[in-house]
Amino acid sequence: MTELVLRKDFDGWTQLTLNRPDKLNSLNVELFGELRTHVEALAGDAASRCVVLRGAGKCFSAGHDLGDLAEGEAVPSPGWHSETLRMLERLPKPVIAAVHGHCYTGALEMALACDFIVAADNARFGDTHAKWSLTPIWGMSQRLPRRVGLATAKRLMFTADMIDANQAVRIGLAEYAVPLADFDSEVEALVARIIANASFSHAANKRLLERTEGLSLDAGLQAEVWEGEGFGPDMQDRIAAFTKRS
Repeated sequence: MTELVLRKDFDGWTQLTLNRPDKLNSLNVELFGELRTHVEALAGDAASRCVVLRGAGKCFSAGHDLGDLAEGEAVPSPGWHSETLRMLERLPKPVIAAVHGHCYTGALEMALACDFIVAADNARFGDTHAKWSLTPIWGMSQRLPRRVGLATAKRLMFTADMIDANQAVRIGLAEYAVPLADFDSEVEALVARIIANASFSHAANKRLLERTEGLSLDAGLQAEVWEGEGFGPDMQDRIAAFTKRS
């Protein structure tokens, strides 16, 4: 039986690949179940210090499998998809959505649950819930305005417009765009820069950023001082290695 989410481990990082290329990686319950299993395993895997989520074949994902939706999905519990994406979001390590081609609606909700998005120059993004008389239940209404601002989120949700990679970068949806021919090498170089830094800091900073999002500046500064996690077990070794080189 074909795996719907492939895991491939590299030196210090993991790639998860949505693997329904014949269906443009459309998202069904079975795929989400496999993603959830991988996320659960990665949560306790200290050897994997960064995760890249991407799609096989022509695109990241065309979104929720509308055929499955129309037939009525057998979801394990209410909010199960949203809960799965929250688990992905809360992994104690950086998670990058590497998006090429289509990234629509449910796929965009999945990408938004990653720490940030890097786009190939052929990427296209959109929220089409309104096109099908649907409302989001996987996180779009919460994560999209936090990423791009309320008015821009409303515009994208109300119009169901598709935007290209450059527009996505301009509004802050994606961090930057890369020519498709250079996409794999750029993602690998980005990961190398991330995993060269301390896993302790990445995990602690993710927790701090989440705890303080939406707080006033003064409250956030207090949390940084009193709730920050200090220094990691490899601090002395890292400083010693640097001073020996200097």
